[in-house]
Amino acid sequence: MTAAIVIGDEDKLAELILYVSQKCATDPKFGAIKLNKLLYLSDFLSFGNWGEPITGVEYQHLRMGPAPRRLVPVRDSLRSAGKLVVQSLPLKSGRIQTRTVNLTEPNLKLFSGREIALVDSVIEELWDLDAEESSEFSHRFVGWKMTKEGDNIPYGTIFISDEPLSAAETLRGQELAREFNLTSDDAP
Repeated sequence: MTAAIVIGDEDKLAELILYVSQKCATDPKFGAIKLNKLLYLSDFLSFGNWGEPITGVEYQHLRMGPAPRRLVPVRDSLRSAGKLVVQSLPLKSGRIQTRTVNLTEPNLKLFSGREIALVDSVIEELWDLDAEESSEFSHRFVGWKMTKEGDNIPYGTIFISDEPLSAAETLRGQELAREFNLTSDDAP
């Protein structure tokens, strides 16, 4: 008999959804798309900063940007438990904003202080962005760019940049190549 493999911590994801929903309760631009981006950035920046994500759940490439693969089942579980409601609000644009609203306090004991501080900084960074703007922002990350719809986005992609090197970076690379006697023939 083999044990089921659990990827990530869905309990932490659930509590993080409650926390983000609570913190964004007064953000008129907060909806499902922005929630996905806040979760993605929090997990991936945590991995980039400290070598481990907050929840460790899988993220997938969707048309509007990265999203936790298990978001809907976890959200539905919160709804069934009476901890969360999902509101559909009509916008002036004619679109519908889907907002998560927490009905219970999140269990912050599952998180470290630095994790909550990071989530708060991500919320602050995206506060003024609407769904489309937060989606466009998430499309800048190499992990989303290098995957196709439905693919998992590896956490390690947070370390990859497609920005051109500065003159100083190019010079430093050349210095290192000379220091270690590397030539273009040594390149993979």
